[in-house]
Amino acid sequence: MDTTDILIKIRKIVRSINLESKKIQKEHGVSIPQVLCLNFLQRCPNFQSTQGEIRKFLNLNSSTVSGIIHRLEKKGLLARLPKSGDKRVVNIALTSDGQKMLSTIPALLHERLSERLQELDEKEITMLQNGLDMLVSMLDIQEVEASPVLTVEGEINE
Repeated sequence: MDTTDILIKIRKIVRSINLESKKIQKEHGVSIPQVLCLNFLQRCPNFQSTQGEIRKFLNLNSSTVSGIIHRLEKKGLLARLPKSGDKRVVNIALTSDGQKMLSTIPALLHERLSERLQELDEKEITMLQNGLDMLVSMLDIQEVEASPVLTVEGEINE
């Protein structure tokens, strides 16, 4: 039995994620995690959230999220606003420039995948989950931390 086809399919997935990342960075000047941060704020009430809530959504550590927020703030895509009534708390708000940028970015690979996964029935989801569990076990990468978002690892710090 030739397993080359399996390796090629895994490589296609990894390569597609990498190409999407480079394309978004080149065309829009932001990384995938930065886009995800902006998308999260767009869905929040009043387009605002706290850094802690953003961190939980992105499933990244605080220093990484601080870097993402700092870079987006420098680009004018979000702003830090003191919370009314408690100046110790800072809300992160999507700016109009941030909204404009989001309107120009196509649906990301992980968003398209998520939509298609929703279309699968429970049996198909279980089969897919079992296959992926087997791959993770075979590669002995169970302990590797990962976000639920398809990104290139080097981007996370951006």
